[in-house]
Amino acid sequence: MTATLAGCGGDSGSGDVTLRLVAADYGTGPANSSRKYWDGLVKGFEATHPGIKVDVSVHSWKDIDREVAALVKKGQAPDIAQIGSYADYAKAGKLYRADEVLSIRTQANFLPSLAEAGSVDRTQYGLPFVASTRLLFYNKKYFAQAGLDAPRTWDDIRDDAAVLGQRGVTYPFALPLGPEESQAETMMWLLGGGGGYIDDSGSYEIDSDENIRTFDWLKTNLVDKGLVGPTAPGELDRQKAFDAFTDGRVGMLNGHPTLMQEAERKGVSVGMVPMPGIGGPGKNSLGVADWIMGFKQQGHRVQLRKFFDYLFTDRNVIDFADEYDLLPVTDSASAAMESDTRYKPLWKFLAALPDSQFYPYGKTSWARSSESIKENIGRAVEPNGSPRSVLGKIARDSAAAAAAD
Repeated sequence: MTATLAGCGGDSGSGDVTLRLVAADYGTGPANSSRKYWDGLVKGFEATHPGIKVDVSVHSWKDIDREVAALVKKGQAPDIAQIGSYADYAKAGKLYRADEVLSIRTQANFLPSLAEAGSVDRTQYGLPFVASTRLLFYNKKYFAQAGLDAPRTWDDIRDDAAVLGQRGVTYPFALPLGPEESQAETMMWLLGGGGGYIDDSGSYEIDSDENIRTFDWLKTNLVDKGLVGPTAPGELDRQKAFDAFTDGRVGMLNGHPTLMQEAERKGVSVGMVPMPGIGGPGKNSLGVADWIMGFKQQGHRVQLRKFFDYLFTDRNVIDFADEYDLLPVTDSASAAMESDTRYKPLWKFLAALPDSQFYPYGKTSWARSSESIKENIGRAVEPNGSPRSVLGKIARDSAAAAAAD
């Protein structure tokens, strides 16, 4: 699935143009490859926009960021890239601003929290393509057998996990702080404790008092009490935790919409509640987004604007979100799903999305900060670990990365 660069039309919009689009594959195999979505969307777009062709190349998530970076480095940037981050390209001046490639109506339709997450220095460059948020999942069968109510606070999690452990559940609470995606698990807990990765001014505050208290609580109340299962949190990756949940070996864990579908397919009865916080349900959940962006190099701004306005129609947004159990990124598509009972399993996730907090996507230093979290955070809850020391190291790494930008 390679693409060839063709066409030369510029901002005038004259002449035949081929837009080159490089996208990530959300499927698990040929049967549900994202290629099918893009083929259908491009067919509809080209039928209504004569003179504009779209050539799509689909790559695995393992390769996509590297593939796009290599193209840009060679001076062969695609017109459109649908990938996991945008900030480096925006900072380098390689991307169109959102207002340059979107109609006012389309840009205004993005959920405000997502538009903000797509911005660098208050200017939007990243167009949110699809989103997800997190809820606390629990095994309804185990909770019913133990006479437990769904947890609302951290103390509820601790107490329920103790009961589940006594009843022989392998992972009373699965806490994946391994390198796969521990930046997500970490942020969920930080938000519940009143902290987070950055302060109101946008500076890193990873070793804040609130964050240190959160990991002190985790270590003392869950890990040290043996309530997180046989695998040390720093060695437990997210997918292994999810697999254990769908196999019926986990009482509670933090999860996203795709896990809900996988668990139910395997006969696990799933309960879901907003993320508990230190004194009650958390005010904010973790939100995660993937991005699509327009590169300036080929000068196809007019054609990009037509394509993006078509891409972000409700039908196209909902079709992709529905195919992969993800969430739409626009107000109108979200409202449509919330009023349609076919999407009832996603309603709790949709309700959490507007108030979700996102990674600091607009900071080019975030990639390096995230890597430090993945490499180090598991040590904070080891038997001889020190949350203050580990969070301090991550904070220093993040500050150094920010200073180097």
